[in-house]
Amino acid sequence: MDLKKIAKLYQEILVEIGEDPNREGLEKTPERIAKSFEKIFGGYKQKASEALTQFDGENYDEMIICNDIDFFSTCEHHMQPFFGKVSIGYIPNKKIIGLSKLPRIVEIFSRRLQNQERLTMQIATTLNELLKPKGVAVVVKAKHLCMMARGVEKQNASMITSSCTGLFKKNAKTRSEFLRLIKENQ
Repeated sequence: MDLKKIAKLYQEILVEIGEDPNREGLEKTPERIAKSFEKIFGGYKQKASEALTQFDGENYDEMIICNDIDFFSTCEHHMQPFFGKVSIGYIPNKKIIGLSKLPRIVEIFSRRLQNQERLTMQIATTLNELLKPKGVAVVVKAKHLCMMARGVEKQNASMITSSCTGLFKKNAKTRSEFLRLIKENQ
């Protein structure tokens, strides 16, 4: 990521919207924006496969859930933030992953230009491919500034997406248990 080039481009944007990039409050804004991009889009520098530590599951074959994982992302259509919570469940198939790995995977994919549907599917697909569990379920609930601050301007609307594989997709009872458990803990 070329931070100097990003700062230069943001200085041009400030001029185009009618601002003076040399006024006191904006003098360092292009550099601050460029620097913030390192964190906001840091997911491009990471691979989910490198973040996943697997352990012997000691034959554990019940649902494992990590609920209320906070995330921030950026809408690829309007470059506006969206944010919310992710709930992930999986049923191991001989292997489990480290406790911090589910939030880390959310972080990797959310720190890219995204849409919520893709984010949801990427988390589920990655866990399914890397862990090969009996099933994965992911639910994402988010608020989108592109919908809140522009367009329809609905500040209280939220969007919910889900992606299920394996037992969560095939077995309604398993899916219902997951949904009940994440709702009870909110």
